[in-house]
Amino acid sequence: MAALGSPLRTLRGLLRELRYASGGPGRPYRDTPAYQHLVAAFRAHRVTSEKLCRAQQELHFQAATYLCLLRSVREHAALHQEYHGKGERSPEEVAGLVGFRLPQQPGGKG
Repeated sequence: MAALGSPLRTLRGLLRELRYASGGPGRPYRDTPAYQHLVAAFRAHRVTSEKLCRAQQELHFQAATYLCLLRSVREHAALHQEYHGKGERSPEEVAGLVGFRLPQQPGGKG
């Protein structure tokens, strides 16, 4: 299993993604059932005095996997929004999208 990092870091990342998904800074995300479930689950699976706490490690792995999924979905939506086809584009728009400029025709024909 790969290094997962700190469970607190994973929880913070999940809460950040939950805040992004809630729609912005004006809407309270702490009142949602998802927030309450995440916090309760992480509190219930804190590291105990045992040397090996399998349930805590399983929760951390699942949380890290879910965090990766949430980030990937958000980034995919942003990329899809930016580069999604909007029908037929002019050659000037296509050239500008990839960072080029079309040459100008002599005599003002282009």
